[in-house]
Amino acid sequence: MIVDYLKLIGFWAASVVAGLLLSVAFNPFAFVTVAVLSAIMLSAGLLSAILIVALKPLLVRYALARPNARSSHTIPTPQGGGIAVVGAVLVTMALAFSVLGLPEHFFKAFVILAGASMFLAIVGAVDDIRPLPAGLRLVLQVAAVAAVVVTSGLRILPDVVPLAVEQAILILGGVWFVNLVNFMDGLDWITVAEMVPVTAAIAVLGPAAGLPMSILVTFVALALCGALLGFAPFNKPVARLFLGDVGSLPIGLLVGWMLLQLAGTGTIAAALLLPLYYLTDATVTLLRRLARGEKVWEAHRTHFYQKATDNGFSALAVSAHVFGLNLALAGLAAMTLVWRSAAVQAAALAAGLALVILVLRLFSRPRSKVVR
Repeated sequence: MIVDYLKLIGFWAASVVAGLLLSVAFNPFAFVTVAVLSAIMLSAGLLSAILIVALKPLLVRYALARPNARSSHTIPTPQGGGIAVVGAVLVTMALAFSVLGLPEHFFKAFVILAGASMFLAIVGAVDDIRPLPAGLRLVLQVAAVAAVVVTSGLRILPDVVPLAVEQAILILGGVWFVNLVNFMDGLDWITVAEMVPVTAAIAVLGPAAGLPMSILVTFVALALCGALLGFAPFNKPVARLFLGDVGSLPIGLLVGWMLLQLAGTGTIAAALLLPLYYLTDATVTLLRRLARGEKVWEAHRTHFYQKATDNGFSALAVSAHVFGLNLALAGLAAMTLVWRSAAVQAAALAAGLALVILVLRLFSRPRSKVVR
């Protein structure tokens, strides 16, 4: 455990020093900006780890996930680490607002986002302890997503569909995204491998895309990235702690809100490319289950990442493939911001989908021995 923390702190320190040196070399005024951004990420990470250490005895006692036929773990493991992750994000952002004095409209937008995230965290916490009926969960998720979508005022296709129709589509898509993040959080480190590259890419690409609230999006992205890194040592294979629905649901909402902000600038290709692995794995799996007449709201082990572990991949190997794939998808997303022609957007999406399909096919093939 101590070695894990030292490695994590060393990585953060090296990243911060490198960023500061580069920023000063090219623009001395960027020193303060890089220092602030690094402080947000580091603070969220340390706070997340501290909260986990403090809360873990309670989680072991009241939120123990016991293995079943659909589980990827074999021994009882506490869940609920998402309390620390989401809590660290919200506390770090509250401190950022109080110290930096961000504009009032940023504060109003964040209050709505934070309120909806806390609401979903409560729903997830209850569901972790005593599962809620699927219909009730769906209604509560729709309410949280609708609050964020309607108050954002963003239009993705203003010249194609009326406002009411577009908002209904965005709410439906947001609820699906919240749920698919929850569905995909079924293997040690997979959420870290997915969301750390995605949030880091959003923090970098947001200002380049010209987001109206790029500062707020960057701050939230770095806070979530740091909080997940603080959670990572506890969730590394073999995990000693899971996020639980209390973490995966609000994380899905937070990342969905960031992607909505990105898509709202017209960079829809980038907003699709960043989460493309999760979108494809979860959607293809859902359609297959619907075709087989299965109850799609029930737990299962038919996602591609779950098949990979059945086919001989270790949890670490699966997460490594997902992490590498997401780095490539982030590169393609960046390309769509540099060259904004329709041809480049289509080519980047096609290339991203081809990479995702390649990984999914790899996960579907049996292995003769465990990949380490």
